[in-house]
Amino acid sequence: MSQTTIQLATSPAAPSAPSAPSTGPAAPLSPAPSRPAQGYAPTGATLAVFALTALLATGQLYGAIPLLAGMGRAWHAPQSAMTWFASAFGFGYATGFLLFGPLSDRFGRRRVIVSGTAATALTTALVATAPGLPAGIALRVLQGLTTAAFAPAAFSYIAERIEPRRRALVLSGVISAFLASAVAGQLSAQTVAGHYGWRAVFLVFAAAFALASALLARVMLADPPPAATAALSRAYRSMPRLLVSRRLLPLYAVTPVILGSFVALYTGLQLSGAAGDAGALLALRAAALPAILALPLLAPVLRRFSGLARTGGALALAAVAALLIAALEPGTVGLALLLNAFVAGSGLAASGMVETIGGRAGEDRVTAVSVYTFVLFLGGSLGPQAASALTGAGIAPLAAALAGLLAAAAAGVAALGRRR
Repeated sequence: MSQTTIQLATSPAAPSAPSAPSTGPAAPLSPAPSRPAQGYAPTGATLAVFALTALLATGQLYGAIPLLAGMGRAWHAPQSAMTWFASAFGFGYATGFLLFGPLSDRFGRRRVIVSGTAATALTTALVATAPGLPAGIALRVLQGLTTAAFAPAAFSYIAERIEPRRRALVLSGVISAFLASAVAGQLSAQTVAGHYGWRAVFLVFAAAFALASALLARVMLADPPPAATAALSRAYRSMPRLLVSRRLLPLYAVTPVILGSFVALYTGLQLSGAAGDAGALLALRAAALPAILALPLLAPVLRRFSGLARTGGALALAAVAALLIAALEPGTVGLALLLNAFVAGSGLAASGMVETIGGRAGEDRVTAVSVYTFVLFLGGSLGPQAASALTGAGIAPLAAALAGLLAAAAAGVAALGRRR
């Protein structure tokens, strides 16, 4: 991502990163003009197409969760092995964030986004043809890699090509779409698979990516001339150094818990059957939408606290919600309420963490946030494995383990705050 993007992302008045919301509501912004200002992209069309692509992109991480049982039966693979199918996408997706951010600086946002989204239509369709689990895992890694072309370049494009007074509106909408994909991906996959089978899910997603690529090519402005190659090599060389930096390493160590616990809990609900039948599970997934939609509205209130304080408090909230799920094993209604708290904690923690890392990295904030996103989704890739290992006796052991991890992460963040 560009320097402009991360400066915008870590400022008090703008969102932080594609992983979580940190903007306020769009109401204070004036209505968009019917024609874009000279040199800027059209606000409404860009927001609509980018939000659609964001839903599709990160939705692939979560969309596999409802398919594991049916795919396992088709491939004669146990559930414990099928969780690697869910994890494989995350490994490719995480790696792609390291790759495509600097590449979009070098070759242009539009080139990377349009070509990457078109390639994702192909790799997603290929997943539908997988004859067995080994091929499915390999194709999911490839799918994750191509899908990652969108997010880092998209946020750079918004920072550079959207009119400044509309920028917060577009960023807030796209960030909300990334978050909503956690629910939308599961809902759409479960619905399509219930009628047409799991292979149809990937064919539908592939068609949607092809449509998104065409819309992106139509909406996005042409790229400026390519930048010098020095910045590209410098960005890649600095990644290992930032990963072990004394200022950033404690934050990177906590980061995998945020998305890893989120994916683990939802995978555990699928594997354990704690939610009941397919209809109850569908309703439970949809019930988390209020928390996701409320997060951008909470951002102006929470901005009075530092990113580190918000992260610690959010991790503690998620830990309490997970602990109550483990201790009470509530029914569908109680579980839906606790999941809303858990989802809110996860989203706010991701937002606070990216702001803190960007602030601590100084002039290296561009690459530091790319490394953060890599570590975040690496944790998400490990979530299904944790669920597979701990749901043999139901959801309670998994939720208790996640509560302990989240509480330890919250304590670590609090210790960093005291040290400062």
